[in-house]
Amino acid sequence: MARLLSLMEDVATKTGGLSSTAGAGASRLGRWVAKEDDDAVYLKVPMPGLTKEHVKVRADKNILVIEGEGEKQPWDGDDDSAVPRYNRRIEMPADAYKMDKIKAEMQNGVLWVTLLKVKEEERKDVFHVKVE
Repeated sequence: MARLLSLMEDVATKTGGLSSTAGAGASRLGRWVAKEDDDAVYLKVPMPGLTKEHVKVRADKNILVIEGEGEKQPWDGDDDSAVPRYNRRIEMPADAYKMDKIKAEMQNGVLWVTLLKVKEEERKDVFHVKVE
């Protein structure tokens, strides 16, 4: 996970908007948290004011893209900044995670993303040589 968090920090430096400290990062709409176990990395992304209909998550090669945009309310007038928006691109090593098995679930304004790890024996770039 340190590698993933390091990559998140690198993206933050490049984009100027995302930062990471001890598994947490700041966003305009709140904080996100990353936790890890032997099987996966779990992201908790608060997205207040958004529902699952407003959120899109996709894996584009080695980048996890999380986007969301709420609806403009009548009382917002011409103020576009009142519309809740979220846009993050997190670079990650595609060979370390099952990019086609990413799970995302939205509950009560919080997006939960699960990134399953590729086990060493499942990796296609690792060749085990039989010792005779």
